[in-house]
Amino acid sequence: MKKEINLWDYAGDIMKELQKGVLLTTKSGERVNTMTIAWGTLGIEWARPIFTVFVRENRYTRTFLEENPEFTINVPYGTLDKKILGICGTKSGKDTDKIQLAGLTLEPPEVISVPAIRELPLTLECRIIYKQKQDPEAITEESKRKFYPQDVDGSFCGSNRDYHTAYYGEVLAAYLIE
Repeated sequence: MKKEINLWDYAGDIMKELQKGVLLTTKSGERVNTMTIAWGTLGIEWARPIFTVFVRENRYTRTFLEENPEFTINVPYGTLDKKILGICGTKSGKDTDKIQLAGLTLEPPEVISVPAIRELPLTLECRIIYKQKQDPEAITEESKRKFYPQDVDGSFCGSNRDYHTAYYGEVLAAYLIE
């Protein structure tokens, strides 16, 4: 059962949990993929509630977002098995079914095609209304050194030398899975 919530009543909880890690879930065709994120923003743009996610260019999730411009944000609310965020933050969906490996339960969505996740019950259903690749020239040298070191191997999933694309998702539904 889902209980519709007022997004702004839960904004503080969402941002607090984001710092520890939440899941960004995507779907392409019949395949569902999820990844742990700790970078994101919640706000208002163009008079709409927006959740913006930042996804590196080489992430498998980015491929899904380009194929299907919808995503869910799955936020812990109550008890969470920390291994879920660990698995979803260190494995690539390209060669691992993270949903199965982490023992996650998919719940049908209300508005979009991407499911919610029962184990992280505070859910935002979002549809991308804008995207923008980061401009490396506009990033400070300090941030480049810290978050985009170029002296690492960029060919594997955990590499962090590539930049992000910001995906602005209009929040179309917000609820708690009970």
